Amino acid sequence: MSDAPPVPLHCFAHAGAGISAFHGWSADLGTGALPTPHLLPGREARRREPRVTARETLLADLLDGFRAPAAPYVLYGHSLGALVAYTLARALHEAGLPTPALLAVGACPPPDAASVLSDACREPERRLRSLLDTLGAGPPDTVPGDLWERKVLPVLRDDLVLADALRAAARHPVVGGPFRVPVLAVAGADDLLAPPPVMAGWHRWTAARTTTRTLPGDHFFVRGRALPRLLGRACRVVRRTAARPASLSTTGGRA
Repeated sequence: MSDAPPVPLHCFAHAGAGISAFHGWSADLGTGALPTPHLLPGREARRREPRVTARETLLADLLDGFRAPAAPYVLYGHSLGALVAYTLARALHEAGLPTPALLAVGACPPPDAASVLSDACREPERRLRSLLDTLGAGPPDTVPGDLWERKVLPVLRDDLVLADALRAAARHPVVGGPFRVPVLAVAGADDLLAPPPVMAGWHRWTAARTTTRTLPGDHFFVRGRALPRLLGRACRVVRRTAARPASLSTTGGRA
């Protein structure tokens, strides 16, 4: 299988972020994986585009790029990105289109679990800032009216509104039979927002196999090296088993 092309690893970032968290991943992913970050509207090179806050708008932006994949691929989403990745994979399933060989989700409670930040998406600014500080999800040493509050907080709030909408939509029954995409659920050992026992709940959201892993770090373990190394190994497994999809065993789960 060494001559097989690398497996595309489509990456979606956490709330308020662009794609910088995935810069430099290639070295740690190793051979067999091709990092492909996706930038949502309203940030970085797409900052002049309206931000998306609804499932339909999100899928209108993403779905066409996944209708006819050339080879097996993997999705990874971190925090908000996990909900984006799950929403995309499920929409592909419901449309009868090719689904990812693996859905990897990190640092995000499953849609049926409480989510402190997305539940607070419409809280007053002072309350939201206080909550971010308490949970270690905001930058240190910020002051009212600074650049972060003026430029980043509005993006973060809209992303939390999107997360809330995606969680609500995910709780609707799956169309077109059970959702059978294998899931890799990754937790940070010190993550206050999505600790390992909460991340284990993702097994309820697929009828296929769910694997759980815990890595060092807090909610932003995406910035470390352990995560791309783990995902690189997962992509190599996908590449080796691409000719044998039945080898991805299934267990009971949410349909």
